[in-house]
Amino acid sequence: MSLADTDASPEVMLAFYRLLYPFKSVFNWLNHEHTPTKLFTHREFAFTLQQDVYLRYNSFNTHDDLKKQVCALNPTRFEIGPVYTARPRDKKTVRSAAFTPIKRELVFDIDMTDYDGTRTCCSAADICVRCWAFIAAAVKVLHTALEDQFGFRHILWVYSGRRGIHCWVSDEEAMELTDDQRRAVVGALTVIEGGKEMAKKVNVRLGNKGLPPSLWPASETLRLLFDPLILRDQDVFASESNWETLLQLVPDSTITEKLRDKWSNDPARTSSTKWSDLKRAIYKAYDEGSPEFIRLTNALEDIVIQYTYPRLDAEVSKHRNHLLKAPFCVHPKTGRVCVPVDPSRVDDFDPSAVPTVGGLLREINENGESGGEGTDWAKTSLKPFVDMLDRHTAGIMDDVRRSKRAAAGSDLSW
Repeated sequence: MSLADTDASPEVMLAFYRLLYPFKSVFNWLNHEHTPTKLFTHREFAFTLQQDVYLRYNSFNTHDDLKKQVCALNPTRFEIGPVYTARPRDKKTVRSAAFTPIKRELVFDIDMTDYDGTRTCCSAADICVRCWAFIAAAVKVLHTALEDQFGFRHILWVYSGRRGIHCWVSDEEAMELTDDQRRAVVGALTVIEGGKEMAKKVNVRLGNKGLPPSLWPASETLRLLFDPLILRDQDVFASESNWETLLQLVPDSTITEKLRDKWSNDPARTSSTKWSDLKRAIYKAYDEGSPEFIRLTNALEDIVIQYTYPRLDAEVSKHRNHLLKAPFCVHPKTGRVCVPVDPSRVDDFDPSAVPTVGGLLREINENGESGGEGTDWAKTSLKPFVDMLDRHTAGIMDDVRRSKRAAAGSDLSW
């Protein structure tokens, strides 16, 4: 079989679903146990077919049932939704009041296009190793916040296949969050707000006070990334339009006018030099500890956050009934598989090196005859990513077993 890496034609996708897609691993992850529970049987799956036909409210008893339907429909992708009070496939036969979402992973979606006002290496749908550093920063900040501030442990990061990353939180407490509670979590994690017309997008302080304690860990992480990422690699403030945006974030007209004149007369100044100019001007103009000095150094801290803090698509996270693309689907434009990402090694992740459907099928051909049982991923470069999901799932199942033992123990009468 001679295949281009980006080939996601119907014939190629059918072979991928039949031979490579890890249905059992995805089932275990969603189900939290080896035998089917309502976490799977009452779970919504939605399929996108050729010509953008969209089929919602599908549900299945086992991973084999899901595989049979996927192979029969051969979708370009499929999405995972919430667990409902009734089986989604029975939606038309139950009263509307008896069909409501009750559980769902807490999910987040970060898209590289939301950084187009900041990154200089790529734009729109393109992504490279250099601008992946913005995604890596987002993963570090959010993963730490989800663990330390909210106490979540079962956090799965999945590359979107093109220009972003998804996060799935499977802790029982996360699964049971109401929509109001999800909005509260998103609100606590949202720092960058405002459209393109707004220069200042960080407003988290009261007057001249410091950052809220919840942002201290993020601020420390991002401060260390600002110089290598924003100033040196991306050289964000090299162009006049971009350094003008920077000056709009400095609340002192005397300083900004002097810097504007200086930078206009020396267009070759780098972002690192301009940032040094700005800090030097603040220290020269005001005594350390004065209200003006504090106001301006707070502004510098806000600038660091504005250029590096995660951009969240809040609507994805607020509602239990939102659908999100399943892990290990194939992006139709790139042919890349949506693989899990290790948050501890997110800096090393290279989106251009992700396995492609064409490359995986070539690997099967080179490794000999297929077993045809949907486990051929074990013979390919997809294996470490499926193993990563399986290890993640094992942690979820351990917690479920401990909870069951604890519940059984509390029921004993002595």
